[in-house]
Amino acid sequence: MTIGSESFFDRLIGVFDTGLRTLAREQPKDLEPPESDANLTPDEKKKSAALMRVNHAGEVCAQGLYEGQALVSRVESTRGDLLQAAEDEKRHLHWCEERLGQLEDSTSVLTPILYGLSVCVGAAAGLIGDRISLGFVEATEDQVCKHLDGHLNEISSKDTQSREILEKIREDEMRHGSNALNKGGIEFPRPVKTGMTLVSKLMTETTRHI
Repeated sequence: MTIGSESFFDRLIGVFDTGLRTLAREQPKDLEPPESDANLTPDEKKKSAALMRVNHAGEVCAQGLYEGQALVSRVESTRGDLLQAAEDEKRHLHWCEERLGQLEDSTSVLTPILYGLSVCVGAAAGLIGDRISLGFVEATEDQVCKHLDGHLNEISSKDTQSREILEKIREDEMRHGSNALNKGGIEFPRPVKTGMTLVSKLMTETTRHI
């Protein structure tokens, strides 16, 4: 089976390779915390770590979704956009991992399961068609931005390092959503987006403590 200029098998190998690189990445150890962390109480530090773990899980899910959608995309330009968005998620993953190291905490043990499920969901959306697939990107990013807004409200105002990371991630996610609509994506109705939010919370919020 050939999709675009590559065989499906070649693309599938790429998805597995990306997944292995993501999941096998060595987590940073003994990172020197920024001076601002000295102002955080133990409870504030614990809260920041929990939120960054959830955000890391969310970025793993986003990368999986984009990889799954790109796997079955019929249009090369759409596939390129999806893979570029996945590259941005890798950068977000690194930021979250580094911050967790500074907070002396770790990523979730559920990460491999979340990545696999997300690839399957992304591929299912992509099989419906590229316009739906791009609409799915916009709907996903819309919910991610709301999710990040909630975390920015939860996290201590003293944790400037974590807040800066979340704000940078939010900026990228907003751009991904806008680009998807500009490329011809169909905007999903609000009830569908609400349903996606509930599923997302079910998948990622369990990682606060695991």
